[in-house]
Amino acid sequence: MTKSEQPWGPFAAFLWPALTFAAAGEASLRIARELTGMADAASDRQEPELEWTTPHRVALELDSVQLRDFSTDASGEATLICAPYALHRATIVDFAPAHSLVETLRNGRLTRLFVADWRSATPAMRDFSIDTYLADLNVLVDQLGAPVNLIGLCQGGWLSLMYAARFPRKVRKLVLAGAPIDIAAGRSSLSQAVATTPPELFQKLVTLGEGRVLGRQRFEAWCPAAPDAEGLRDILQSPETTDVESFAHLRSRFDVWHRAVLDLPGRYYLQAVEQLFRANELAAGRFIALGQRLDLSAVRTPIHLLVAQRDELVAPEQALATDRLVGTPRKHRTTSVVPCVHLSLFMGREVLGHTWPRIAAWLTHETTSVRSAA
Repeated sequence: MTKSEQPWGPFAAFLWPALTFAAAGEASLRIARELTGMADAASDRQEPELEWTTPHRVALELDSVQLRDFSTDASGEATLICAPYALHRATIVDFAPAHSLVETLRNGRLTRLFVADWRSATPAMRDFSIDTYLADLNVLVDQLGAPVNLIGLCQGGWLSLMYAARFPRKVRKLVLAGAPIDIAAGRSSLSQAVATTPPELFQKLVTLGEGRVLGRQRFEAWCPAAPDAEGLRDILQSPETTDVESFAHLRSRFDVWHRAVLDLPGRYYLQAVEQLFRANELAAGRFIALGQRLDLSAVRTPIHLLVAQRDELVAPEQALATDRLVGTPRKHRTTSVVPCVHLSLFMGREVLGHTWPRIAAWLTHETTSVRSAA
Protein backbone atom coordinates (compact mmCIF):
# COMPACT_ATOMS: atom_id res chain seq x y z
CA MET A 1 0.00 0.00 0.00
CA THR A 2 1.51 3.34 -1.03
CA LYS A 3 1.27 6.52 0.98
CA SER A 4 -1.32 7.95 -1.36
CA GLU A 5 -3.47 4.85 -0.83
CA GLN A 6 -3.31 4.72 2.96
CA PRO A 7 -6.67 5.21 4.69
CA TRP A 8 -6.28 8.43 6.66
CA GLY A 9 -10.00 9.18 6.94
CA PRO A 10 -12.26 9.27 9.98
CA PHE A 11 -13.68 5.86 9.07
CA ALA A 12 -10.31 4.11 8.80
CA ALA A 13 -9.81 2.89 12.36
CA PHE A 14 -13.53 2.20 12.69
CA LEU A 15 -12.78 -1.01 10.79
CA TRP A 16 -9.00 -0.97 11.16
CA PRO A 17 -8.83 -4.45 12.76
CA ALA A 18 -10.19 -5.77 9.47
CA LEU A 19 -7.44 -4.07 7.50
CA THR A 20 -4.89 -5.53 9.91
CA PHE A 21 -6.32 -8.98 9.38
CA ALA A 22 -6.28 -8.60 5.63
CA ALA A 23 -2.61 -7.66 5.77
CA ALA A 24 -1.42 -10.01 8.51
CA GLY A 25 -3.85 -12.93 8.62
CA GLU A 26 -3.39 -15.03 11.74
CA ALA A 27 -1.01 -12.44 13.17
CA SER A 28 -3.91 -10.05 13.72
CA LEU A 29 -5.86 -12.69 15.62
CA ARG A 30 -2.85 -13.19 17.86
CA ILE A 31 -2.71 -9.42 18.44
CA ALA A 32 -6.40 -9.42 19.28
CA ARG A 33 -5.92 -12.23 21.79
CA GLU A 34 -3.05 -10.38 23.43
CA LEU A 35 -5.04 -7.15 23.62
CA THR A 36 -8.07 -8.98 25.00
CA GLY A 37 -5.93 -10.03 27.95
CA MET A 38 -5.13 -6.44 28.82
CA ALA A 39 -7.00 -4.79 31.68
CA ASP A 40 -5.92 -1.26 30.87
CA ALA A 41 -8.81 1.16 30.31
CA ALA A 42 -6.53 3.95 29.19
CA SER A 43 -9.15 5.27 26.80
CA ASP A 44 -11.17 6.52 29.76
CA ARG A 45 -8.63 9.25 30.42
CA GLN A 46 -9.72 12.71 29.38
CA GLU A 47 -8.63 13.74 25.89
CA PRO A 48 -7.67 17.39 25.30
CA GLU A 49 -10.57 19.52 24.08
CA LEU A 50 -10.19 20.39 20.43
CA GLU A 51 -10.67 23.97 19.37
CA TRP A 52 -13.37 24.90 16.89
CA THR A 53 -12.52 27.52 14.29
CA THR A 54 -15.88 29.30 14.15
CA PRO A 55 -17.55 30.93 17.18
CA HIS A 56 -20.74 29.14 18.24
CA ARG A 57 -22.77 27.96 21.20
CA VAL A 58 -24.03 24.60 22.45
CA ALA A 59 -27.81 24.67 21.91
CA LEU A 60 -28.70 21.26 23.33
CA GLU A 61 -26.94 18.44 25.18
CA LEU A 62 -27.95 14.77 25.19
CA ASP A 63 -26.03 11.77 26.48
CA SER A 64 -24.97 10.90 22.94
CA VAL A 65 -24.53 14.29 21.29
CA GLN A 66 -24.08 18.03 21.61
CA LEU A 67 -25.97 20.27 19.19
CA ARG A 68 -23.60 23.08 18.19
CA ASP A 69 -25.22 26.25 16.84
CA PHE A 70 -23.22 28.20 14.24
CA SER A 71 -26.17 30.31 13.12
CA THR A 72 -25.86 33.92 12.05
CA ASP A 73 -29.64 34.49 11.91
CA ALA A 74 -32.56 32.95 13.80
CA SER A 75 -34.82 32.90 10.73
CA GLY A 76 -34.95 30.60 7.74
CA GLU A 77 -34.59 26.86 7.16
CA ALA A 78 -32.29 24.99 9.53
CA THR A 79 -29.36 22.98 8.16
CA LEU A 80 -27.90 20.21 10.30
CA ILE A 81 -24.50 18.64 9.59
CA CYS A 82 -24.39 15.02 10.76
CA ALA A 83 -20.68 14.53 11.44
CA PRO A 84 -19.06 11.08 11.29
CA TYR A 85 -19.19 8.94 14.44
CA ALA A 86 -16.37 6.50 13.79
CA LEU A 87 -13.08 7.42 15.48
CA HIS A 88 -12.25 11.12 15.26
CA ARG A 89 -14.12 14.16 16.51
CA ALA A 90 -16.56 16.42 14.70
CA THR A 91 -14.11 19.30 14.41
CA ILE A 92 -13.39 17.82 10.98
CA VAL A 93 -16.25 20.08 9.79
CA ASP A 94 -14.60 23.25 11.13
CA PHE A 95 -10.94 22.38 10.86
CA ALA A 96 -9.25 25.71 10.09
CA PRO A 97 -9.85 28.96 8.18
CA ALA A 98 -10.25 28.16 4.45
CA HIS A 99 -10.57 24.50 5.46
CA SER A 100 -13.92 24.72 7.23
CA LEU A 101 -17.19 23.35 5.89
CA VAL A 102 -19.02 25.42 8.49
CA GLU A 103 -17.35 28.59 7.22
CA THR A 104 -18.19 27.72 3.61
CA LEU A 105 -21.86 27.01 4.30
CA ARG A 106 -22.29 30.20 6.34
CA ASN A 107 -20.78 32.17 3.46
CA GLY A 108 -23.30 30.38 1.24
CA ARG A 109 -26.25 32.03 3.02
CA LEU A 110 -27.13 29.03 5.21
CA THR A 111 -27.77 31.26 8.18
CA ARG A 112 -29.29 28.65 10.54
CA LEU A 113 -26.47 26.13 10.70
CA PHE A 114 -25.94 23.36 13.27
CA VAL A 115 -23.58 20.43 13.83
CA ALA A 116 -24.31 17.12 15.56
CA ASP A 117 -21.18 16.60 17.66
CA TRP A 118 -21.34 12.95 18.79
CA ARG A 119 -19.95 12.24 22.25
CA SER A 120 -17.40 9.61 23.18
CA ALA A 121 -19.17 6.57 24.65
CA THR A 122 -19.07 6.17 28.42
CA PRO A 123 -19.49 2.75 30.09
CA ALA A 124 -23.19 3.55 30.56
CA MET A 125 -23.52 3.94 26.77
CA ARG A 126 -22.18 0.46 25.89
CA ASP A 127 -25.61 -0.77 24.72
CA PHE A 128 -26.44 2.28 22.60
CA SER A 129 -27.46 1.08 19.14
CA ILE A 130 -27.99 2.65 15.73
CA ASP A 131 -31.60 3.13 16.87
CA THR A 132 -30.32 5.22 19.78
CA TYR A 133 -28.51 7.58 17.45
CA LEU A 134 -31.44 7.81 15.03
CA ALA A 135 -33.77 8.62 17.93
CA ASP A 136 -31.41 11.30 19.24
CA LEU A 137 -30.97 12.71 15.75
CA ASN A 138 -34.75 12.96 15.67
CA VAL A 139 -34.64 14.97 18.92
CA LEU A 140 -32.18 17.40 17.32
CA VAL A 141 -34.38 17.82 14.25
CA ASP A 142 -37.45 18.44 16.39
CA GLN A 143 -35.46 20.98 18.39
CA LEU A 144 -34.63 22.86 15.18
CA GLY A 145 -38.09 22.54 13.66
CA ALA A 146 -38.70 20.12 10.79
CA PRO A 147 -38.19 19.96 7.92
CA VAL A 148 -34.43 20.56 7.94
CA ASN A 149 -31.65 20.31 5.40
CA LEU A 150 -29.54 17.32 6.46
CA ILE A 151 -25.87 16.93 5.48
CA GLY A 152 -24.36 13.53 6.25
CA LEU A 153 -20.59 13.09 6.07
CA CYS A 154 -19.03 9.63 5.64
CA GLN A 155 -20.58 7.41 8.36
CA GLY A 156 -22.92 10.30 9.12
CA GLY A 157 -24.15 9.83 5.55
CA TRP A 158 -25.66 6.39 6.06
CA LEU A 159 -27.15 7.56 9.36
CA SER A 160 -28.69 10.57 7.57
CA LEU A 161 -30.08 8.41 4.77
CA MET A 162 -31.61 6.08 7.36
CA TYR A 163 -33.19 9.10 9.03
CA ALA A 164 -34.60 10.43 5.75
CA ALA A 165 -36.09 6.99 5.03
CA ARG A 166 -37.57 6.68 8.52
CA PHE A 167 -38.83 10.28 8.80
CA PRO A 168 -39.35 11.47 5.19
CA ARG A 169 -41.41 14.53 6.13
CA LYS A 170 -38.68 15.85 8.40
CA VAL A 171 -35.94 16.25 5.77
CA ARG A 172 -36.25 19.11 3.28
CA LYS A 173 -33.09 18.27 1.30
CA LEU A 174 -30.37 15.68 1.83
CA VAL A 175 -26.64 15.85 1.07
CA LEU A 176 -24.51 12.71 1.36
CA ALA A 177 -20.74 13.27 1.14
CA GLY A 178 -18.39 10.30 0.89
CA ALA A 179 -21.08 7.99 2.30
CA PRO A 180 -20.76 4.18 1.97
CA ILE A 181 -24.34 3.09 1.18
CA ASP A 182 -24.30 0.05 -1.13
CA ILE A 183 -21.26 -1.95 -0.06
CA ALA A 184 -21.83 -4.57 -2.79
CA ALA A 185 -21.65 -1.96 -5.56
CA GLY A 186 -17.88 -1.58 -5.42
CA ARG A 187 -14.70 -2.76 -3.73
CA SER A 188 -12.78 -0.75 -1.17
CA SER A 189 -10.01 -1.76 1.19
CA LEU A 190 -12.43 -1.54 4.09
CA SER A 191 -15.30 -3.54 2.60
CA GLN A 192 -12.96 -6.24 1.31
CA ALA A 193 -11.25 -6.53 4.67
CA VAL A 194 -14.54 -6.87 6.53
CA ALA A 195 -15.62 -9.61 4.14
CA THR A 196 -12.49 -11.63 4.90
CA THR A 197 -12.22 -10.99 8.63
CA PRO A 198 -13.67 -13.48 11.13
CA PRO A 199 -16.54 -11.85 13.05
CA GLU A 200 -14.87 -13.03 16.26
CA LEU A 201 -12.17 -10.41 15.86
CA PHE A 202 -14.69 -7.56 16.05
CA GLN A 203 -16.40 -9.18 19.02
CA LYS A 204 -13.02 -9.50 20.77
CA LEU A 205 -12.51 -5.78 20.35
CA VAL A 206 -15.81 -5.11 22.12
CA THR A 207 -14.98 -7.62 24.84
CA LEU A 208 -11.66 -5.89 25.38
CA GLY A 209 -13.48 -2.62 26.02
CA GLU A 210 -16.06 -4.24 28.34
CA GLY A 211 -18.86 -3.46 25.94
CA ARG A 212 -17.26 -0.53 24.17
CA VAL A 213 -14.72 -0.13 21.39
CA LEU A 214 -12.04 2.01 22.99
CA GLY A 215 -10.67 4.70 20.72
CA ARG A 216 -7.24 4.97 22.31
CA GLN A 217 -6.58 1.24 22.09
CA ARG A 218 -7.85 1.17 18.49
CA PHE A 219 -5.63 4.10 17.66
CA GLU A 220 -2.49 2.72 19.27
CA ALA A 221 -2.94 -0.83 17.96
CA TRP A 222 -4.32 -0.31 14.47
CA CYS A 223 -4.56 3.28 13.31
CA PRO A 224 -2.11 4.34 10.58
CA ALA A 225 0.28 7.16 11.21
CA ALA A 226 -0.76 10.64 10.24
CA PRO A 227 0.07 11.50 6.62
CA ASP A 228 3.42 13.02 5.82
CA ALA A 229 3.63 16.65 4.76
CA GLU A 230 2.94 15.97 1.07
CA GLY A 231 0.06 13.62 1.93
CA LEU A 232 -1.51 16.28 4.15
CA ARG A 233 -1.00 18.91 1.44
CA ASP A 234 -2.93 16.63 -0.92
CA ILE A 235 -5.76 16.20 1.62
CA LEU A 236 -6.02 19.91 2.38
CA GLN A 237 -5.45 20.90 -1.27
CA SER A 238 -3.17 23.57 0.06
CA PRO A 239 -1.46 25.94 -2.38
CA GLU A 240 1.31 26.53 0.17
CA THR A 241 4.60 24.68 0.18
CA THR A 242 5.21 22.37 3.11
CA ASP A 243 8.15 24.40 4.45
CA VAL A 244 6.23 27.59 5.33
CA GLU A 245 5.08 28.46 8.84
CA SER A 246 1.38 28.60 7.96
CA PHE A 247 1.48 25.02 6.67
CA ALA A 248 3.34 23.90 9.79
CA HIS A 249 0.43 25.29 11.81
CA LEU A 250 -2.06 23.29 9.74
CA ARG A 251 0.01 20.15 10.18
CA SER A 252 0.17 20.64 13.94
CA ARG A 253 -3.60 21.17 14.06
CA PHE A 254 -4.21 18.06 11.96
CA ASP A 255 -1.99 15.97 14.25
CA VAL A 256 -4.04 17.07 17.27
CA TRP A 257 -7.28 16.19 15.48
CA HIS A 258 -5.85 12.85 14.33
CA ARG A 259 -4.89 11.81 17.86
CA ALA A 260 -8.08 12.93 19.63
CA VAL A 261 -10.26 9.83 19.40
CA LEU A 262 -13.69 8.65 20.50
CA ASP A 263 -14.91 5.49 22.20
CA LEU A 264 -17.88 3.75 20.56
CA PRO A 265 -20.71 1.67 22.03
CA GLY A 266 -20.02 -1.98 21.27
CA ARG A 267 -23.58 -2.67 20.13
CA TYR A 268 -23.54 0.22 17.64
CA TYR A 269 -20.12 -0.84 16.35
CA LEU A 270 -21.07 -4.47 15.78
CA GLN A 271 -24.31 -3.47 14.06
CA ALA A 272 -22.40 -1.27 11.62
CA VAL A 273 -19.83 -3.98 10.90
CA GLU A 274 -22.20 -6.93 10.60
CA GLN A 275 -25.46 -5.45 9.32
CA LEU A 276 -24.22 -2.63 7.13
CA PHE A 277 -20.78 -3.67 5.89
CA ARG A 278 -21.03 -7.44 5.92
CA ALA A 279 -24.75 -8.03 5.18
CA ASN A 280 -25.37 -4.75 3.26
CA GLU A 281 -28.83 -4.56 4.85
CA LEU A 282 -29.46 -0.87 4.18
CA ALA A 283 -28.99 -1.11 0.41
CA ALA A 284 -30.81 -4.45 0.30
CA GLY A 285 -33.88 -3.00 2.04
CA ARG A 286 -33.61 -5.27 5.08
CA PHE A 287 -32.44 -2.88 7.78
CA ILE A 288 -34.92 -2.28 10.60
CA ALA A 289 -34.76 1.23 12.09
CA LEU A 290 -36.90 2.19 15.08
CA GLY A 291 -39.24 -0.72 14.38
CA GLN A 292 -39.67 -0.11 10.64
CA ARG A 293 -37.95 -1.72 7.66
CA LEU A 294 -36.24 0.97 5.61
CA ASP A 295 -37.17 1.04 1.93
CA LEU A 296 -34.81 3.45 0.20
CA SER A 297 -37.00 3.50 -2.90
CA ALA A 298 -39.58 5.29 -0.75
CA VAL A 299 -37.15 8.17 -0.15
CA ARG A 300 -38.33 11.06 -2.33
CA THR A 301 -36.35 13.84 -0.67
CA PRO A 302 -34.24 15.98 -3.04
CA ILE A 303 -30.73 14.56 -2.74
CA HIS A 304 -27.19 15.64 -3.66
CA LEU A 305 -24.40 13.06 -3.71
CA LEU A 306 -20.82 14.28 -3.26
CA VAL A 307 -18.21 11.66 -4.19
CA ALA A 308 -14.40 11.69 -4.19
CA GLN A 309 -12.95 10.23 -7.37
CA ARG A 310 -9.80 9.07 -5.54
CA ASP A 311 -11.56 8.01 -2.35
CA GLU A 312 -9.33 5.50 -0.58
CA LEU A 313 -12.00 4.52 1.98
CA VAL A 314 -15.33 4.50 0.19
CA ALA A 315 -15.40 3.10 -3.32
CA PRO A 316 -17.09 5.75 -5.50
CA GLU A 317 -19.52 3.08 -6.71
CA GLN A 318 -20.63 2.43 -3.11
CA ALA A 319 -21.67 6.07 -2.81
CA LEU A 320 -22.97 6.59 -6.36
CA ALA A 321 -25.26 3.54 -6.10
CA THR A 322 -27.47 5.63 -3.81
CA ASP A 323 -28.77 7.35 -6.94
CA ARG A 324 -30.48 4.17 -8.16
CA LEU A 325 -31.70 3.10 -4.71
CA VAL A 326 -33.71 6.17 -3.74
CA GLY A 327 -37.09 7.08 -5.23
CA THR A 328 -36.40 10.79 -5.56
CA PRO A 329 -37.56 12.07 -8.97
CA ARG A 330 -34.67 12.40 -11.41
CA LYS A 331 -34.92 16.20 -11.60
CA HIS A 332 -34.32 16.42 -7.84
CA ARG A 333 -31.21 14.19 -7.83
CA THR A 334 -27.79 15.82 -8.24
CA THR A 335 -24.29 14.34 -8.17
CA SER A 336 -20.86 15.94 -7.86
CA VAL A 337 -17.77 13.78 -8.45
CA VAL A 338 -14.57 15.61 -7.58
CA PRO A 339 -10.92 14.56 -8.16
CA CYS A 340 -9.76 14.24 -4.57
CA VAL A 341 -9.25 11.83 -1.66
CA HIS A 342 -11.78 11.13 1.09
CA LEU A 343 -10.88 13.77 3.67
CA SER A 344 -10.64 16.47 1.01
CA LEU A 345 -14.44 16.32 0.73
CA PHE A 346 -14.62 17.97 4.17
CA MET A 347 -11.26 19.76 4.52
CA GLY A 348 -9.96 20.39 1.00
CA ARG A 349 -9.54 24.01 0.02
CA GLU A 350 -10.59 23.48 -3.61
CA VAL A 351 -13.64 21.34 -2.78
CA LEU A 352 -14.73 23.85 -0.13
CA GLY A 353 -14.05 26.75 -2.48
CA HIS A 354 -15.78 25.43 -5.60
CA THR A 355 -18.07 22.45 -4.96
CA TRP A 356 -19.63 23.18 -1.58
CA PRO A 357 -20.74 26.72 -2.54
CA ARG A 358 -22.78 25.12 -5.36
CA ILE A 359 -24.25 22.67 -2.87
CA ALA A 360 -25.11 25.57 -0.54
CA ALA A 361 -26.87 27.32 -3.44
CA TRP A 362 -28.79 24.10 -4.18
CA LEU A 363 -29.85 23.87 -0.52
CA THR A 364 -31.14 27.44 -0.45
CA HIS A 365 -33.00 27.11 -3.76
CA GLU A 366 -36.73 26.53 -3.42
CA THR A 367 -37.83 23.12 -4.65
CA THR A 368 -41.34 21.85 -5.26
CA SER A 369 -42.20 19.37 -2.51
CA VAL A 370 -41.70 15.73 -3.54
CA ARG A 371 -41.95 14.11 -0.14
CA SER A 372 -43.61 10.78 0.40
CA ALA A 373 -47.01 10.77 2.02
CA ALA A 374 -45.69 8.12 4.44
